[in-house]
Amino acid sequence: MRRALEEAGAARATGDVPVGAVLLGPGGPDGEVLGHGRNEREATGDPTAHAEVLALRSAATRLGRWRLAGCTLVVTLEPCTMCAGASVLARVDRVVYGAVDEKAGAAGSLWDVVRDRRLNHRPEVVGGVLAEECGRLLTDFFRAR
Repeated sequence: MRRALEEAGAARATGDVPVGAVLLGPGGPDGEVLGHGRNEREATGDPTAHAEVLALRSAATRLGRWRLAGCTLVVTLEPCTMCAGASVLARVDRVVYGAVDEKAGAAGSLWDVVRDRRLNHRPEVVGGVLAEECGRLLTDFFRAR
């Protein structure tokens, strides 16, 4: 999560909402960082440039495949519906997030896309990792605006 927080700080520096993500290879918390991303919607004008999507793309490019089985997506904010769906479609084994997103969260808060029984893949979800630190970064960002 510390690496994801670094990515979030870099997003803030470009005027984007400070959300960062890393994709870890097999081995859980000790797995190799295969991909990383930060919100880049403002910087690129791309509505899909969320931290999670960019981390998944980065890892898929590095590995040369879209199936990311055995991997863990670590993100500072609970994924939205797009990012939760991308995690399911990429077949990641687990999604770990920091702060809860009560307005758009899709990993258990507002929706639960990641564990929807109607889908063919359901990653494990671990929430609340360094939640206070992740949440403070977002709160500070929006207060300054």
